[in-house]
Amino acid sequence: MDVPLSIAVIALGYLGVKHVRPPWWLVALLLLGGYLIAHSFLGPVIAMLVS
Repeated sequence: MDVPLSIAVIALGYLGVKHVRPPWWLVALLLLGGYLIAHSFLGPVIAMLVS
C-alpha cells in the first residue's frame, strides 16, 4: 500500500496533537520554524540529508 507522504505527515501530526496535547504556541513555533528553514539556504542541505 502506497501512502502519500503528505497524508502520512498530516495523520501523524493530528494523532500527536490529539494524544500529547502540546501547547498551541509550540505547534505554531515548530510550523513557522520549519517553513522559514525550508525557504532559507538550509533548505537544500536538509533535503539532501533527508533523501
